[in-house]
Amino acid sequence: MSRAGGDGTAALERAGAETVKRAVELDLASRFQESLVCYQEGIDLLLQAVKDGKYHKQIRIEANATGFSYEKLFQEYLTEIVSEVWVEDPYIRSVHQLYNFLRFCEMLVKGPCKVKTIHLLTSYDEGHGRSQQISGLEEIQQSLINYGITLNIAFSSSLHDREIRFNNGWMIKIGRGLDYFKKPQGRYSIGYCDLDLRPCHETTVDIFHTKHTKKT
Repeated sequence: MSRAGGDGTAALERAGAETVKRAVELDLASRFQESLVCYQEGIDLLLQAVKDGKYHKQIRIEANATGFSYEKLFQEYLTEIVSEVWVEDPYIRSVHQLYNFLRFCEMLVKGPCKVKTIHLLTSYDEGHGRSQQISGLEEIQQSLINYGITLNIAFSSSLHDREIRFNNGWMIKIGRGLDYFKKPQGRYSIGYCDLDLRPCHETTVDIFHTKHTKKT
């Protein structure tokens, strides 16, 4: 895990890490009162570093790895204050990709966040599947209305980036977008319904926290 920022942020980060290290040493020496003070100071310094800089955590998903459902990946960042979500993914086109997006929406519906608006930016299917893509997205859109959620759909012919942003400041970039699962062996095979049991393609997940979620 790394945090990008200026020299001041890096200095705070180093000082915080050294202070926590000292706290551990005091703890092992049974100097509990002194260790408690160091723990508090170290945590304060690290929190200040996160506040001043940009938080960055990277997760590597290996080929055929399991246990990476959307809940496992996103739940930590879906706090109760999340009410708006932005999804930019050029590959919400084919049937299985539409199901991926549907599963992502189902996760948002289940909470604990209170999402009111989802913005999807994707690209058109370039073949005969365009009508199926549009009708599928419209069906998801209509279904979300029943849960008080508005889905805004937009298309871009030049979209390449894949990222998901929440209005609490968290941004998640997945190398393969939402489509990082391997095709199941069959409709009645283990992992077809439960994505925690579905093998993954190799990909990288970058998680950031910034002060602004909307791009300017």
